[in-house]
Amino acid sequence: MFHSFFPNPKRFLLTAVIWSIICVSLWQIEFSDWEDRLGLSGLFGWEPSRVWLYEYTALCYGAFVLFWLRQTDHPWAKWSVAGSALIVFATWFQVQLDVMINEWFGTFYDIVQQALAEPNSVSAGDYYAQLATFLKIAMVFIITAVIVAFFTSHYVFRWRTAMNNHYVSLWPKIRHIEGASQRIQEDTMLFARIMESLGSRFIDAVMTLLAFLPILWGLSSFVTELPVVGEVPQALVFVAILWSVVGTALLGLAGWRLPGLEFRNQRVEAAFRKELVLGEDNAERAQPPTLAELFSNVRKNYFRLYLNYLYFNVVRYSYLQAGAILPYIALGPTIINAGVTLGVMQQILRAFQRVEGSFQFLVMSWTTIVELMSIYKRLSAFERAIAGDTQAAIEFEAEKPAAAKGP
Repeated sequence: MFHSFFPNPKRFLLTAVIWSIICVSLWQIEFSDWEDRLGLSGLFGWEPSRVWLYEYTALCYGAFVLFWLRQTDHPWAKWSVAGSALIVFATWFQVQLDVMINEWFGTFYDIVQQALAEPNSVSAGDYYAQLATFLKIAMVFIITAVIVAFFTSHYVFRWRTAMNNHYVSLWPKIRHIEGASQRIQEDTMLFARIMESLGSRFIDAVMTLLAFLPILWGLSSFVTELPVVGEVPQALVFVAILWSVVGTALLGLAGWRLPGLEFRNQRVEAAFRKELVLGEDNAERAQPPTLAELFSNVRKNYFRLYLNYLYFNVVRYSYLQAGAILPYIALGPTIINAGVTLGVMQQILRAFQRVEGSFQFLVMSWTTIVELMSIYKRLSAFERAIAGDTQAAIEFEAEKPAAAKGP
């Protein structure tokens, strides 16, 4: 799954983490006071210090890519190394644009509040200039998002191609393994599709958290009191983290059985499908009693899955609906005491939602994660079978026997 596409995956990930720490440390110690060294700020009308941050980050990513491309002759290195760096950098850039939009909301809503409080206190030129500023940022965001989505689709298909080529090269050796064709065709396709959506959301969640948590920390100075609790330092950060941890724990407890059930679901479906395929060429196979028994297993597993999703969804939707009004509850004393302007309130709400949403990545993506875990289990068992492990625990996992009844 990983070695076919990435050069030495563990070392690649470790060096990426270490290099990130080094670059962030150097920025904080030395380079944060520098300004636009390449003179590109005039092209966009942005602050030189902000443009220098983008330039510095791009240089750091470029150095990492050059290092790895010189260190390996892996056939997919350009896509896996340079492609990964490009996706992560572009996602980080999109988050920075979102930060700019958050700042714009503060200024814009303050102007709206001023205009509504006192007629003609804001000129039409000032009002529409603010909208024009938003359009410029939004246009860059849209172009970046479209390009990143297009590139990411090609990136994950190359990953699938690498896995496909690896497994197909071993076909004479592995064709006897149960479900080999499904592993190569269907599971690699599903793995690539889920990695495209889930991987992009995960990177976005991490980048958003790194960008908006300091902003929420600063905005928390406006909120010194919470309902019932009273005064709490950095109250908004405290609420966002606590609420997200509670939600993740609740969803984890409610859905801990789902990965195993999804995996068993794939097994019983595969057994039913295989019998039907064999019956196409052999009249003695796929007899009604056999098919009825196999479909009964499918029905039993689906009904068990539906039941588990029932209470999982009760917890999930209850938590999400409660979270929709949580920031307004937390801001209650501040709003009642007129402690913030409308613009600052909008900044706080958007920053809170971004931080909360990042912490809630597991909550929001749990069903997709369950599906990915199921696919990972199947491919892991398949690779162990390729390596000669005839007792791959997951692939040959048996149903737990029913508990014996007492006399």
